[in-house]
Amino acid sequence: MTHRLTDLAASLPASVPFVGPEAQERARGAPFTARLGANESPFGPSPRAVAAMEAAARDVWKYGDPEYFDLRHDLAAHHGVRPEEVVCGEGIDGLLGYLVRLLVGPGDAVVTSAGAYPTFGYHVTGYGGTIHTVPYRDDHEDPEALAAKAREMGAKLVYLANPDNPMGTWLPVDAIARMLDALPEGCLLCLDEAYADLAPPEAVPPLDTSDGRLIRMRTFSKAHGLAGLRVGYALGHADLIGAFDRVRNHFGLGRVAQAGARAALADTAWHSHVLAQVAQSRDAIAAIGRANGLTPIPSATNFVTLDCGRDGAFARRVLERLIERGIFVRMPGVAPLDRCVRISCGTPADMEALAAALPLALVDAATPA
Repeated sequence: MTHRLTDLAASLPASVPFVGPEAQERARGAPFTARLGANESPFGPSPRAVAAMEAAARDVWKYGDPEYFDLRHDLAAHHGVRPEEVVCGEGIDGLLGYLVRLLVGPGDAVVTSAGAYPTFGYHVTGYGGTIHTVPYRDDHEDPEALAAKAREMGAKLVYLANPDNPMGTWLPVDAIARMLDALPEGCLLCLDEAYADLAPPEAVPPLDTSDGRLIRMRTFSKAHGLAGLRVGYALGHADLIGAFDRVRNHFGLGRVAQAGARAALADTAWHSHVLAQVAQSRDAIAAIGRANGLTPIPSATNFVTLDCGRDGAFARRVLERLIERGIFVRMPGVAPLDRCVRISCGTPADMEALAAALPLALVDAATPA
């Protein structure tokens, strides 16, 4: 062996926060009938975005603009902020990595919820930070407990998703405002708003990029149907946004990704079409769940979390039986959230496949071998 890992890297397990559906398809030797686990948008990207990407593909011999100038200016105009208050990157996952790299060193305290989006914790651990967690309260993240833990630990960074993944629930804007005021001095709130495009207005605080206590992250992976491009962006105070240039991959977004995101942002008619499809599918998932004795948790996202009514072992059997029947779904990983399975919105054909498979999966899960 000629490579020498850092002590920190050598101490970490080799892990992936999510096992992809492709890996599961290879393991089962067959494709999924319905891909309902990754909160993608099977309703597809805007036709205008597809055309823009096709045109940009002819110029992929060129590097993309490392400043993302046009995309940042489009986003700034869309949100009514200044371009220097917008940073783009390789999805929210990539931006979380850059944020943690900027703020978190070995031993620094970071606060999140037990069972929240695992990639955030993956980055914190990878840079040597110490994760402190608080439990969910009534299937919602608990802003009061998060702020209290941040004060107790002297945390530099707190992570909160609103609307939440994996539960789909959301907090009203006044709860976010109270949480900000309750954080200790020098603590930044990272508000993951991956599902903001799908949320009711009362869940999305007004943008105030002058507030240095807050950075907000958005994505083109959900409502815009561009998960495969990996385009995300963050909105925040210009001083913090400018600091990303110290660590980010300046060629992280290629020409095709930038062109597709710009066209998707401009196609408001397609965006409205997708929101209607998502609302219809959420209703269908909830109805299928109720018809099978499960309880749908109200959702402000493009998925519905179904309470299976028993413990995590039972919910995992339901998930496994669904996967055996070609339905890719996921579930929360921490009790008591793991009594549920999480099902992404899908096409009418996806809903038919789910409706056929779920009752059989529940029967098999109730009588394990």
